[in-house]
Parts: sequence; C-alpha cells; structure tokens
Amino acid sequence: MRRAYNSVLTLPQLSECPQCAAPYVPHRVCPACGYYKGRQVLSVTAGG
Repeated sequence: MRRAYNSVLTLPQLSECPQCAAPYVPHRVCPACGYYKGRQVLSVTAGG
C-alpha cells in the first residue's frame, strides 16, 4: 500500500519591515523600500 504524501510544501514566513511596515522574507532586502539591517542597499523607484 502506498504511503500518504506527508511532505507538504509550506509558504515562507514573512516579517514586517521596520522601515516601511511592508511584509518581506526574513534575511532578505525589503522589496518595498530597499532596506536591509537598517541600511538602504537598493534604490527603489516608483512605477514598473
């Protein structure tokens, strides 16, 4: 008999950016404001 598939994929946990309060993946640059560990490392422009 086949076993049930127990290894279900989970969504990554999100944290709140202390600079702009946008959700982001921990240990990554915030895509909304470009900050990481209190420093701006990316310049984010409006639009697309």
